Amino acid sequence: MSIKRRDIDAGARGGAMALLGRAAAADGRADERLRVAIDDFYLADHARLDDRTRLAMGRVLGDLARGVEAGLRRHAARLLAARGVPTIAEALAAESPATLERLIGSGLVRDPELMRELFGRVRQDLLADALPSEAPEDPDRASLLPRLVGAPDGVVAAGAMALLSADSRRRFPAGPGQPVTTELPAELHHRLVWWVAAVLRERVCDVSPEAVAQLDRALAEAALRSIAAHDEGERLESVALRLAAALDPQPEEFATLLVESLADRRLALFIALLAHAMGIDYADAREIVLDPGAERLWLLLRALELDRESIARIGLALSEADPARAIDRFADSLDDIVAIDPVIAREALAPLLLHRDYRAALVALGRAR
Repeated sequence: MSIKRRDIDAGARGGAMALLGRAAAADGRADERLRVAIDDFYLADHARLDDRTRLAMGRVLGDLARGVEAGLRRHAARLLAARGVPTIAEALAAESPATLERLIGSGLVRDPELMRELFGRVRQDLLADALPSEAPEDPDRASLLPRLVGAPDGVVAAGAMALLSADSRRRFPAGPGQPVTTELPAELHHRLVWWVAAVLRERVCDVSPEAVAQLDRALAEAALRSIAAHDEGERLESVALRLAAALDPQPEEFATLLVESLADRRLALFIALLAHAMGIDYADAREIVLDPGAERLWLLLRALELDRESIARIGLALSEADPARAIDRFADSLDDIVAIDPVIAREALAPLLLHRDYRAALVALGRAR
């Protein structure tokens, strides 16, 4: 084959220009990789995501984006077909794997509130799955949640059954073709729905202004339908809080319920019981429980006047489930934890009782200083 200059036709020149363009883009990607590698190198170990959390976050984000997208696509395409815009309906009905990539590229899913909720959910689920399962001390006695399902108090029994159902949904997500719930707080669900609607709108191009108006209308109606159907009260966290409120354990019952909820691997109930007892948000209680340092957790347990044996059992269960927790360090500090006066512990935790936005403003001011 000749490679003389006269043999280079317009197509080859076009290919060469495309290659040059890709090379320039690769240069930019190399620079981006270097900056990310530098940031990662200087990141403290305690702040770095472990592989399990990173993979789980990717899976949850992907499931959320695909689930919301499928619901919006189906309904909007149906509306467009019924309104005589079959071409756009067909284009919209085609599934695309690029929704999450587009959301990530746009920076939308970097939203701090969304990421705080998803990180909390993912880490909670991973810790719950890793908790050691303990058999009841009495072999003839059922474990905690099945026992509560049979409670004579109808409110408690219904709450326990609802928690079993919510826990099952979280552990075993809906299969293909089944309705998908984001299990996000309402405001975050609304944001995600509108973001995905915008991505879907962006995919349809080279159409008339009238067709774009029809597309916008159909996507907006599909989004509002999804928002109206969302019930944040069915989230695992919300259901656990309702059960904790229904139980409203007395001081002599509280420690036993906490220990049994961990033995039953019902971490959501454990967190909800702490949140209910202290009068704080579920998200704040979850953050305290998930912190591997656990200093605030020990303060919280002492503020609620838990005894040495209960704290020891809780610390042991969490240490066995989380490799980031040093069980030897916990054992060495147990005497110091139990020695904390409950009144002093409550005073130390007082900032948690402040309004979340107020606390966030105080933290921001401290960071700026």
